[in-house]
Amino acid sequence: MNASKRVGFAVVGALLAGGLLLAACAAPEGHGADDVVFRHPGVVVSQGGLRQAKQMVAAGKEPWSSAYRSLLTSRYASLGYAPHPADVVPCPFNSGPQSCLDERQDAIAAYTHALLWSVNGRTAHARKAVQIMDAWSAVMKTHREDNAALQAAWSGSSWARAAEIMNAAYPDWERSRVDRFKRMLRTAYLPVVRTQVPAYNGNWELAMTDAAVSIAVFLEDQVVFRESLERFRARVPAYFYLRSDGPRPMAPQAAAIRTADQVKAYWFDQGTYVDGIAQETCRNLMHVGYALAASAHIAETAWHQGVDLYGEQSARLRTALEFHAKYQLGADAPPWLCGGKVERTMGPDLEVALHHYETRTGAKLPYTRALVEKTRPAGTDELFVAWETVSHGEAPPTT
Repeated sequence: MNASKRVGFAVVGALLAGGLLLAACAAPEGHGADDVVFRHPGVVVSQGGLRQAKQMVAAGKEPWSSAYRSLLTSRYASLGYAPHPADVVPCPFNSGPQSCLDERQDAIAAYTHALLWSVNGRTAHARKAVQIMDAWSAVMKTHREDNAALQAAWSGSSWARAAEIMNAAYPDWERSRVDRFKRMLRTAYLPVVRTQVPAYNGNWELAMTDAAVSIAVFLEDQVVFRESLERFRARVPAYFYLRSDGPRPMAPQAAAIRTADQVKAYWFDQGTYVDGIAQETCRNLMHVGYALAASAHIAETAWHQGVDLYGEQSARLRTALEFHAKYQLGADAPPWLCGGKVERTMGPDLEVALHHYETRTGAKLPYTRALVEKTRPAGTDELFVAWETVSHGEAPPTT
């Protein structure tokens, strides 16, 4: 899959060859005045959101009702779903053994059953979610190969969402199994998703930060939580451009991207910068969608923990949402934008962000709203986005 490519091709290769090595994030241990009181469940979904979904589905309200039917009839929702755990998941760029696909699918399946249990109360779904997670925590040890960080990010974010729901409210998940699952996330996922990837495409680091902040909440790890917030604050402005940034976009921290030509190459040969454009816009909108979804997941998780990242990056994220939704909906690209050609491949990525900015704050995002309604019910991208009309849907505004 193209998502697993390193960015900038020759430019990035030169940067890495010049000594830009991956290094583990370093953060001071201990606790400080900025510690949060963790709230559970609080990884993307919250108790209030799950309660609303349950009520809306029971009442047959749209868009939840259609989204729930789509969720319930998906292959992930089968009570006969069988996990395929592996002790090592080796995922090279653009390919890999079956275990790479199995891991992502099993993590989504665990979240699917956890969400179903929250909505319909059927204990069989709770048991299935726990069964899948227990199967993996019994054997999983490590990720390997070039795509390890992205693979761990995609799967780790789904695992943490599922585990949060089940650990918060399902009393029959044995404490020893919960602890074993926590050890798996801490040893087989966190070290990989905390590595530094400054010269890679921004969707990588945002997906990794999504997983890291999600796991941090589940583990109640203050250090990783704070580190993840700072990573978000650094990468989002380096990925989504605003004219207030200056004549050209900011470079990711620690990346040797300084000149106008280096920035243009890193931005896939895009040399004209306008409000809302993203580092991967001229690659394709699929990868921008990944970045928007991951950014919303991080901000939503932080929101449930009392930190308003949405507000900190409001202008930047809202402008980016509208810019890309407009072109995904079919607007003609002007000649200065990607040579007049935009690859419209965005997935079901905007529900969470729309929910916050329109429902919570009252902002108007007409292109984002139109795209979300066109693509509902949001299913799964088979990577790390799943069933967000169920968890974050809201009724269209009345006219």
